[in-house]
Amino acid sequence: MAILGIVLGGIVTLMVSGTRAEVDMNRRFQAQQEARLAADRMRAEIHCASALTLTNPAAITIALPASCPTASGTAQNVTYDTAQVSTGRYQLRRAGSAIADYVTTGDVFAYAAPSAASLGKLQVDLPVDLTPGDSQGLWRLEVDIVLRNTVRA
Repeated sequence: MAILGIVLGGIVTLMVSGTRAEVDMNRRFQAQQEARLAADRMRAEIHCASALTLTNPAAITIALPASCPTASGTAQNVTYDTAQVSTGRYQLRRAGSAIADYVTTGDVFAYAAPSAASLGKLQVDLPVDLTPGDSQGLWRLEVDIVLRNTVRA
């Protein structure tokens, strides 16, 4: 009975740790997928945008013309920003609605204004981590988005 108890205890311990690892992996995948989808959504809108204003490294405003598919037939301004949820945890938001979670910093935007050599370019850096205190789970999505409708200076 003692040997059987030791063997079953080991098997149960392995199964519990495997289950925890699977849950952690699924949560990380979901956070990474949210970041990818948010970047894709931003890319589609920013490619269509006629202007971009960098308020600070945590907020941008884009001007969408009426012809843009997400503008619903009327020209509008859309703001993307980050909001702190808790210590070390931020959400990327579009017009106040969260589109990505578990971002580890609020300063995710950098903008290179149009020049004679290039169009305007927005750099988005989304570090995602479910447990910000543990650097082992950090995953980073870096995206450069060119504003196709900007005019070279």
